[in-house]
Parts: sequence; structure tokens; C-alpha cells
Amino acid sequence: MLNVLDQDIQFLPGVGPRRKALLSQELGITTFGELLEYYPYKHIDRSRIYKIGEMHGEMPFVQICAHILSYETFEMGPRRTRLVAHVFDGTAVADLVWFTGAKYIMETYKPGIDYIIFGRPTVYNGRYQFAHPDIDPVSELQLSQMGMQPYYVTTEKMKKAGITSRAIEKLTKSMLERLHEPIAETLPPFITRPLNMVSRDEAFRKIHYPKTPDDVAQARYRLKFEELFYVQLNILRYANDHRRKYRGYVFSSVGQVFNDFYYHHLPFPLTGAQKRVIREIRGDMGSGRQMNRLLQGDVGSGKTLVALMCMLIAIDNGFQACIMAPTEILAEQHLATIRSFLGDMDVRVELLTGMVKGKRRREVLEALVDGRVKILVGTHAVIEDTVQFANLGFVVVDEQHRFGVEQRARLWAKSTNPPHVLVMTATPIPRTLAMTIYGDLDVSVIDELPPGRKPVYTLHKFDDQMTSLYAGIRQQINEGRQAYIVFPLIKESEKIDLKNLEEGFEVLKEVFPDMRLSKVHGQMKAMEKEEEMRRFVSGETQILVATTVIEVGVNVPNASVMVILNAERFGLSQLHQLRGRVGRGADQSYCILVSKRSLSEETRKRINIMCDTNDGFLIAEADLKLRGPGDLEGTQQSGMAFDLKIADIARDGQLVQLARDEAQKIVDADPLCQKTEYAMLWHHLDALRKSNINWAAIS
Repeated sequence: MLNVLDQDIQFLPGVGPRRKALLSQELGITTFGELLEYYPYKHIDRSRIYKIGEMHGEMPFVQICAHILSYETFEMGPRRTRLVAHVFDGTAVADLVWFTGAKYIMETYKPGIDYIIFGRPTVYNGRYQFAHPDIDPVSELQLSQMGMQPYYVTTEKMKKAGITSRAIEKLTKSMLERLHEPIAETLPPFITRPLNMVSRDEAFRKIHYPKTPDDVAQARYRLKFEELFYVQLNILRYANDHRRKYRGYVFSSVGQVFNDFYYHHLPFPLTGAQKRVIREIRGDMGSGRQMNRLLQGDVGSGKTLVALMCMLIAIDNGFQACIMAPTEILAEQHLATIRSFLGDMDVRVELLTGMVKGKRRREVLEALVDGRVKILVGTHAVIEDTVQFANLGFVVVDEQHRFGVEQRARLWAKSTNPPHVLVMTATPIPRTLAMTIYGDLDVSVIDELPPGRKPVYTLHKFDDQMTSLYAGIRQQINEGRQAYIVFPLIKESEKIDLKNLEEGFEVLKEVFPDMRLSKVHGQMKAMEKEEEMRRFVSGETQILVATTVIEVGVNVPNASVMVILNAERFGLSQLHQLRGRVGRGADQSYCILVSKRSLSEETRKRINIMCDTNDGFLIAEADLKLRGPGDLEGTQQSGMAFDLKIADIARDGQLVQLARDEAQKIVDADPLCQKTEYAMLWHHLDALRKSNINWAAIS
């Protein structure tokens, strides 16, 4: 049976070489099996026929049985025609409308013959009309067998070549009719029976040709679970293998360096959440296995302090520590923060970035090799071959979605044993997504802000209210504060956006002639950008006009205003990250979201959520539901190494947990993947990993 599913799609009747090329190019479908796994995105009930005379108000997709009375054509400009067919079903008249293909329609569908007409009706000039409906002769359509009609996503290129949703439906039906034997199972009965799942064969047939809504529900439940189960099995097997293969350094003691810092240099009392996370990390470091832990914490929650205290435990046990940041500015800020925390303690901390050159660089490298440097703070520069440590035992990777797997692996290779790894992110990740993207990492969350932090006050303004907005910015600056003004820079509109930023910068110089302004965007040379950022960080300039390059890693406690222009063009997580640039000092801070007045319902929801809450985890959950996992900032870089065909991380949270629980049982029962009763699972997982899906290990 697997041989049949591996068969070339061009040999399916109705496909051929040309259609195969198009299906491959547009949808990645080259085999029978890949067509089978191209699932419908919705199903419409085709079991009922409506009378035109009984239709009322706005209606969803419906079907009528009627005959064509006559055709009319209307010219719509050069070489454009609107074709209208008037149809009658014995109760009333409706119109069918086409804007292309008039000649084909008139030759194919003849007056006086009864047709089943299916589409979404709208009211025009007091009469129902169907635009580009599906039409079938009554004699060819067996309504009793229609049930729920599947609908498939198709591209414009496919539609022009005649490969519509209906065409895919017919191809899939033709293929399923050729499969005389049941489709091979991929889950054993000891998983499917307790969970009341239909077989794989039944699920495929019901997802493409269901008779009832219950058929759809059964098929989706089985197919979603299978997809999520193998994702989780892949993650958990990798994590299990990693733990078995790599023993970690044992940090057995908390010694003088840690205690000196804790009792004499701690800048403020730790929150309960910080204490809990340090205990979790401490447990990992003393366990004898290599730590791989994700530390999530909203902006300002105190992740850097937690990371420093854990690095001090490494130093107490005779090891060095390293923190790697995605930008030079963030690395410099980590250096300044760590040095200010340590004060006069005898712990040497050095910086290594592309800006550290010549004699200074040689000094740092020599002090690393002989162990005098205890903590190294750097960018990608720390993974260069020339950088060697005496005894690297603890690595912190900040904003990890900015680094690739290979880059992190090169850092780990600088130690005899892999060092303990703490991955930090200020981008709150919903639990179901974290379980899938970072499933091989243990997760710690700092869900508590230090006392005294004032929540950022978020306002929504329209772009015709800029005068009053400028007055508010001026008032804050006159009180000694600084402000960010952010323009969008979206790839599809990059040239226009850059022009808007450049023009906006000139306008702002006229609006604030007595103020000093900096300008930063990603198209600037690195040195130029760094210099502009330094001017703002040091207080030389009062307003920073920028794109989202300042989204991560800019810490200016004196900045109290964040203005985001064209806020409707940003996702929730991105807006939250930008808002996190303010609210870092003791003063009340403000985030102003500026948009046009005409907004879609979804955009209004996003902006209202931002104004209603500062909770990054609530915002991340909302963003996941509104936009889906693929659109979330950073997810594609961070290791979502597979494409989900039917499951939805945002909406299938309980199923993600169920799949993970079942996968965990398998890994616990057969950690070496050798037991006969689990052979089907390991064989199928290996087959998936060899497929065109990138099932690469996540960490």
C-alpha cells in the first residue's frame, strides 16, 4: 500500500505532466500520498436544496435546483464583460454572475436544463445572485451521496489552469477509489483504542468525503493527534538521547563568590519568581546531566540578575561563564549591568564583539585561555575559532531566536563536556507553542515584576491627532525624559517605508527644532547605527526615530514615551516588545499606538488588547489565536522545524498536551527505541524525518 501512495501524481487520471508540474510548484504535491495529505480547509453541507422563494436575509453557502431562462452580457470597459444568467426554480428568479469565461459558460450550460447551483448568495437590485457558482447537471450529481463538500486552498495560478477546489476534490476522489486496500496504519491499537480514534484509512476517507459533521470531527481528531504525536515523539526522543549521551558538569557547591554577592551586593531583594527559577536551575546544575533550560520572563522581570547569580555558581565551582547577545548594543548593556551589579567584587568580566580589536582583543583572548576572565559577554564574535576558554561550564544565550542551531553548537564545542545552557527570551511564548518549539528544553518562567515598577500606560490615538501627541512628547522631554518614535519597516513595502521614515524624520526636526534627534534603521551601516544608538543611550539626543531594530535589547531607563506609528501594521507580540523599551525607570511611562481611523475588526482587537493589559503571556496567547504560530515574531528562526498540515497550535492546545503525554509514555517505556511493540512508531518517525519535512532536532 505504501508503494501506491509513493506513486507519481502524474499517473493519476486527470493530472499528467503539466498539471503535475503546477501541483508540485504551487503546493509541493508530487505523489498520491502528498495529495492525500492535502486536507480541505472547510466543509459545506450539500445535503439540502433550498427554494429561491424561501431564501431570506444574508445566507451562507446554499444550493438550489433551477434551469437557465436566458443570458445577458454587460460591457465593463475595454475587453471586460459581465455575464448574467437568469435562473428559475418554480418559486422565484435568481441571477448567476461571471466576470470571466463567458464563452465557456454559455457553451457549457444550456437554457431549459435543470442544474444544481451552489454558492454564496448576495442580494443585488432586490434579487439574489450567485457569483461564479459551482454548477452540475442534476443527472450527474447524486445529492444523497454529496454530504459535506470539501473545500481546498488553491492559488491564482492553479485556478487559471483549471485546478480549482472542485478539481482537487475530483482528483482526490479518483485516487481514493483506486486504493482498494486499507491505508497502512501508523499508530498501534494500544494508543488509538483508549482514545476512541478511527483508523488512519477511515480518517483519510472521512476528511475528504464526509457524510456528516461528525465524520469531519472524527477524522480531524485522529489526523491532528497523529501529526502532533509524531512531532512530540521526535522532540522527546531527541531530548532523551541528548540527556543520555551528554553528562553535565556537576556544580556541587554554592561558595564564597555567590554568597558575597547575595549578602553584600544584591541590588534589591529577589522576587519569589526569581528565587524559584534559581532553585530550578541550581537543581539542574547539580544533577550530573547537562542543563538545557529556557528562561522566559517579560521585559523588566529580572532575567539578567538570575543569569548572573547562576554564572557565579559556575565560578564557585571553578568554571567560566559566557553570555551571548544578538547585538553589540545589547552585549554592551549586559556588560554594564553585570559590572554595576558586581561592584567591587573580584570577578573579571570582559566584552568581546566585532568592535573589540587589536591589542585589546589579544588581551581578552589571552585572559580567557588562562582563566583570568571569569565571565565573557559577547556577540557572535565569541563563537569564532580564535576564542578559547580555560574551562567553560555555563552559557547564557539571550534572545535565542536570533541565533541558529549551528551557531550555538559551535559555542558548546568550546568545552570538553557541553556546558550547561540557559536560553533567555523576553518574548513571552504561549505554553502550547513553547511545548512544540522548545519541547526539548525544560522551561522556567519569571512571572512577577520587581516591586516598584509602574505598568506602562498605553493609549490609542488616530493619525489626525498628531498635534496634541507632539505636545505630550514635548512636555515629557521638558521634564528631562526621552522618547522613541517608531515607523514600520515591513519587507513588502520596504522602499515606501524607508521613504516615510526619512520624510518623517525631516518633519519631526521641524516640529521639535529645539530638540536633538537620532535616526536608526536596518539599512544603515553598522558603525553609523551604533553611533546613533549610543548618542540616545548616553542622553545626547532626546528623541530616537527608528524602525523595529530597537525592538530587542535597548535599555534606556530615562526614556518614558514610546510612539508607534501605523500601529495597525504590527502584530501583538511586536507591539509588546516595542512597548517594553519604556517603563524601565521609576517614572510613569507611556506607549501611544497611532493608527488610521478605518480599522479592521481584527486590528481593533489587537489594539484594544494592548491598551487593556501589560501581561506579555496574555498578549502572546491572543497573538497566537489571532495570527497563528507561523506569523509570530521569531518562530520561524527559533526552530519550528516542521509544517503542520492540519493541526493548529493556537486552537489545539489540549490535543498538544495529549499528544505529548502519549509520546512521553513511549519514550519512558522504550528509551533505547529497541522494543518490538514500539517498532511501528520508531519506523514511521524515521520515515518522516527522511521526508521533505525538515524534522531537524530543535536544540
